[in-house]
Amino acid sequence: MPSNIEIKARARNFADLRRRAEALSDTPGQVIPQEDTFFHTTRGRLKLRQLAPDWGQLVYYERTDASGPKRSNYSIFETSDPESLKTALSLALGIRGVVRKKRTLYPVGQTRLHLDEVEGLGEFMELEVVLRPEQSDAEGQAIARDLMTRLGVREEDLIEGAYMDLMEGK
Repeated sequence: MPSNIEIKARARNFADLRRRAEALSDTPGQVIPQEDTFFHTTRGRLKLRQLAPDWGQLVYYERTDASGPKRSNYSIFETSDPESLKTALSLALGIRGVVRKKRTLYPVGQTRLHLDEVEGLGEFMELEVVLRPEQSDAEGQAIARDLMTRLGVREEDLIEGAYMDLMEGK
């Protein structure tokens, strides 16, 4: 299963984060509207990410709820019929909740840097350091910590869970 090291943090100054992200990335930010429908599961998290009427990704992932850089193992399935898949999963598992966001993606080396404007929650940033097969968690954590410093992200800004958890008040 592919894995990454990730962090999620509240944005203190979204404009400053955007400026720093643009300086770190060698490409302009790509805006990606997303609607994530989370389903009930007995372990991990399962969400259907709708990116367009004919494009979605079913994402299953497992990670600990910790505030610092942590490993996330994931599996992604692409679909050209997200509505039908959502209907089937809703009937089988039940919907936990829906998260809508405007995500701006900035690639920085092997890291996906996201600036997220989450409906009902506010502004956040997320780092996903995509681990290469030969890389250790410690190497990915070092990359994440370096980027946190360069972006001005403080330890007290870090959050533990997913946006869905925040919406549920966990």
